[in-house]
Amino acid sequence: MTEETTPQNIEERVNNRSQPPTSQAFKDFMASNWAPADSTLPERAEVADFAAKRRAALSQRFAGERLVIPAGPLKVRSNDTDYRFRPHSAFAHLTGLGVDHEPDAVLVLDPVDEGTGDNGSHHKATLYFTPLAGRESEKFYADPRYGEFWIGPRPTLAGIEAEYGIKTADLAELEVAVTKNAGNEALGGLRIRLVRNVDLNVDALIDTSRYNTGVDLEQSDNLDGELTEALSEIRLVKDEVELANLRRSVASTIAGFEKIVESFPRATAHRRGERIVEGAFFAQARAEGNDLGYDTIAACGNNATILHWIHNTGTVDEGKLILVDAGVEDDSLYTADITRTLPVNGKYSEVQAKVYNAVLEAADAAFKVAVPGNKFRDVHQAAMEVLAARLEEWGLLPVSAEVSLSEQGGQHRRWMPHGTSHHLGLDVHDCAQAKRELYIDGVIEPGMVFTIEPGLYFKEEDLGIPEEYRGIGVRIEDDVLITEDGNENLSAALPRTVEDVEAWMAEILK
Repeated sequence: MTEETTPQNIEERVNNRSQPPTSQAFKDFMASNWAPADSTLPERAEVADFAAKRRAALSQRFAGERLVIPAGPLKVRSNDTDYRFRPHSAFAHLTGLGVDHEPDAVLVLDPVDEGTGDNGSHHKATLYFTPLAGRESEKFYADPRYGEFWIGPRPTLAGIEAEYGIKTADLAELEVAVTKNAGNEALGGLRIRLVRNVDLNVDALIDTSRYNTGVDLEQSDNLDGELTEALSEIRLVKDEVELANLRRSVASTIAGFEKIVESFPRATAHRRGERIVEGAFFAQARAEGNDLGYDTIAACGNNATILHWIHNTGTVDEGKLILVDAGVEDDSLYTADITRTLPVNGKYSEVQAKVYNAVLEAADAAFKVAVPGNKFRDVHQAAMEVLAARLEEWGLLPVSAEVSLSEQGGQHRRWMPHGTSHHLGLDVHDCAQAKRELYIDGVIEPGMVFTIEPGLYFKEEDLGIPEEYRGIGVRIEDDVLITEDGNENLSAALPRTVEDVEAWMAEILK
C-alpha cells in the first residue's frame, strides 16, 4: 500500500528541483545580518512631467470614466525562465517607465470632477505595483521570479513615486480599486475602459465585474477598442523627451551598422554568415540600449527579396548584396528602424548600383513631400512614381508607368509590395491602432517621426525579368522627423549614396 500524499499544484512543481529548508531556524537565520536597504529616494526623472501631460491628454478624451492600462505580466520562455520583460507601449508612454522593473503593474486613471485631477486633468493616476519584499521575507530567497536574491533589487513604491511623479499603491489593492462603484451606467455605475489582451488576469477581473454588474460585454469591447485607438493617436506627435530618446536610439543603431561591416570578413567565412551579421548588431543593441527594437533582418543575395527574412541562416557571399534592417531599442524603449543594402565585397556591381540608385531616387522623392500640410499617403505615392518610371525605362513593366500607377494598374507593386512609410516610436510600427483618417489619410504635422523605406525586390524565381536582375533585393530606410518647415533625416549620418557607402565601408575594413 502506497503512502498517500497531498496533490501538488502543477505550477508549484517547477520548484521540486530545489527546495529551501522550511525550519523556523533557517528562516530566522536568512532574515538576519543584512545591511539596511538603501532608502535614498531617486531624483525626479525628466520624463515625469512629460508623462503627466500625456496622461492629461488622454484624460481629456474620457472624462468621467475609469481607465485601466496594464504593463503586462512576465511570460515563461523555457520552464521557469522568463523572456526579458518589456511593458506594453501604452503603459510605458503614460508612465515614462522603461526597461524591465514593472511586470504585473497596472496604471489606473480614476475620474474626478473635471479640472480637479492631476495636472488640471479629469483623472487622478495611481500606479499599482508589487512592492519590494524585505530581506526578512521568505520571498527574498524563495521566489525565483520576484525575489531579490534571484533577480536583484526592484524599485520601492516610494522610489517610483518620487522618480516618476505618480501616486503608487500595492498591487494587492488593485481589485478593490478597479471594481469599486463600477457597473451599468444606467444604474449609476461607473464605466471602465481597459487596454485588453495585455494581462489576462486584469481582463478576467474587469470582465467578471462587468458581468456581475449587468454591463453589456459586447459594447464594452467596443469601448475598450476606443481607448486603445486613443492611446495610439496621442503618440502621433512626439514630445521633446521622445525625440531625444529616438535620437539616442538612432545614434546607437548607426554605430551598430559599423559593427555589421566589421563582421563581414568573419561572416563570409561562416556557413551561416547572416547570423554573424545579426550577432554583431545584437551585441551593440545590448551594450548600448535595452535590446533590439525588432528581430534583425540580415538577408544576403536572394534572401533580401524576402521582406521579413529573420531566420538569417544563409551565407554571406562575395559579389552579393546584403540587406540589413535593424534598430536598437533604447533603455527608454524607443526604437530606431534603419535599413541599408551593402555590397559584401565593398563595391556595387553595375546592375546592383543601377537598382540601388533607383531606390535612392525614390527615397529622395519621398523626402521632398514629407513636409507639414501634405498627406501621409503622399510620401508613398512620390516613391512609387519614381519606381514605376524606372521599371518602365528598364522594360520590366508590361504597361506604361502611368497605367501601372492608376487604380486599375498596380503592376509595379510586384517588385515593391510594401508601404513606403510607417510611424516610429515606442513601437517599430508606432501608432498602429490610430484611425485611418489620422494615419494613412492624415495630414503630416511637425513632431511626427516616421520611416521612408522604398525598395525593389527581384526574386531569383521571377522569370518575368532579365536574369541580370534576379536575386537582387534593395531597400534604403531612414528615420524622419517632421519639422516646422520641412523634415530632418535623423539617420543621415549613415551613408546613403553608392559612392558614400563604398568609401565608408573601405574606411572600416582597411
